Amino acid sequence: MKHFGTSTHRGRFDAVEGQLRYDRATGAGELSVTVNTASVTSGVVPLDGILRGEYFFASKDYPKAYYVSRKFRTEGGRLVALDGELTLRDKSTSFTLHAVRFGCYTPPESTREVCGGDFEGELRRSEFGMTYGWPFVEDRVKLVVQVEAAAP
Repeated sequence: MKHFGTSTHRGRFDAVEGQLRYDRATGAGELSVTVNTASVTSGVVPLDGILRGEYFFASKDYPKAYYVSRKFRTEGGRLVALDGELTLRDKSTSFTLHAVRFGCYTPPESTREVCGGDFEGELRRSEFGMTYGWPFVEDRVKLVVQVEAAAP
């Protein structure tokens, strides 16, 4: 998110849980992610309080955000995108995460296959009622999601 048209503010969520199910043979899968919105951190303590407050995540009223995808898109046997639904501040919208990279492997110290990758998507915070600071604080927000899971 750009701040006053200059620098990019970055943040992360420290409390994230999820599950990934992926069938390499068919390309089918499911990803579900739950985020504790109060775990947002930007590296700037006063800003963290603002992000958790009523103008942005409103963490007291909306403690969780969710992403669920049951449609994995592949091209040439390669995972390219996840089509799903993002729920934030009790508002849900269709949301696509594009695969920057995704792969599976079996680590030498295990017999369990591990799959993981990096995904990106872009949302408009105004779609979720977060209009504070606009136009000085950009409406477009880039999400970067890292996923890694081991087979049971």
